[in-house]
Amino acid sequence: MSGPRSASGSRERGVITRRHFVGGGVAGSIAPPLIAQGPPARDPAGDFPITARGRAFLDTAYIGPMSTRAQRAAADFARAKAERPLEVGELLRGAERVRAKFARLINASPDEIGLLFSTAEGENVIAAGLDLRPGDNVVIDDLHYDTEFVLYRALERTRGIELRVARNRGGAAGVAAFAPLVDRRTRLLSVAWVSHRNGFRHDMRALADLAHAHGALLYADAIQAVGAIAIDVHATGVDSLCAGSYKWLFAGWGVAPFFVRREVIERLRLDRYGEMHASGAPETGFTIDPSARRFDYSSRAFGEVHVLDAALDHLAAIGIDRIEAHGVGLAHRLHAGAERLGLRCATPAGNRAPIVAIALPGPEDAAKAAFAVAGVEATVRAGHVRLAPAIFNTDADVDRAIEVLGRLARS
Repeated sequence: MSGPRSASGSRERGVITRRHFVGGGVAGSIAPPLIAQGPPARDPAGDFPITARGRAFLDTAYIGPMSTRAQRAAADFARAKAERPLEVGELLRGAERVRAKFARLINASPDEIGLLFSTAEGENVIAAGLDLRPGDNVVIDDLHYDTEFVLYRALERTRGIELRVARNRGGAAGVAAFAPLVDRRTRLLSVAWVSHRNGFRHDMRALADLAHAHGALLYADAIQAVGAIAIDVHATGVDSLCAGSYKWLFAGWGVAPFFVRREVIERLRLDRYGEMHASGAPETGFTIDPSARRFDYSSRAFGEVHVLDAALDHLAAIGIDRIEAHGVGLAHRLHAGAERLGLRCATPAGNRAPIVAIALPGPEDAAKAAFAVAGVEATVRAGHVRLAPAIFNTDADVDRAIEVLGRLARS
């Protein structure tokens, strides 16, 4: 899919396309600013080959680099497929390991995890599964990803539903923004757990309570959350989430773990079928798996599953709490640095996610050139720079980005 270029010249998925941020607003559920960096986990230079390039890679919100461990797994799978394709059975059995490891990462059961191909597929499965009817409505917010607007606007035309959009204030969309839009015909609240636009982290418990009080479900696009922050799906009450693995899970494309709460699984109508989720005689008496494996209807991207298996081991070895503290600490350092320069942040102060969007003090082309010359890789679009520090980043990486912003502010 075509899209605008990041500061490093790579293609970027949609980000910060809505210009009505006013910056600096603090939602009630957002923690006070944490300036101190979280403790480094392991040796980032040893874990991620990208750190050897001498550049500050602050663009994991666009594409996360593979760790050495995941890179080795990719090479092992390719070698096995090339040299002994009839003997890769063990590598093909990685799906159940991934299911269990992903479940542990978000505090779910393996039976609540399906394996899809992309985050967009997850939202489509939910929308199709709810069998939306004319007069039903879906509520999202303006910090959501572009796919949701395309999907639900299309369903307005084809199914007669209504899409309702909550508006952010100061870069935050709290439950109060959603509440007036939810009623007895609301079937689904859908949000990005962490927004790709400015990193805003939603209060999922409050949104779940709102949705459930009206008989609706809560779905989360969690591609910017899983692997970046600690998640407990049952404590938060979320009914379903999906997360592609090429960002904060530091794996590849083609596999997206899909959580559906056990009590919700059989409420979702299946709209696709295949032999992978069926047992018994296909011609006469097959049954469909009653667990979330029912959403795994076809052959998987087995190589990518194998890579994700290794990547999840890597995250577990570091520890998700340490990963969150480290990334959020660096994000707060960026936010504070931008404020010292007098720049407006589209990300609320104290936000507990490792993504910060900062309004540029001048033209985008000048900013892209300045970041490139300084060796800082970030996404520049719609008058903002989005910076996303990860576990392998350091104070020095963040300070290099702040120095670039300072030069731009003075020019």
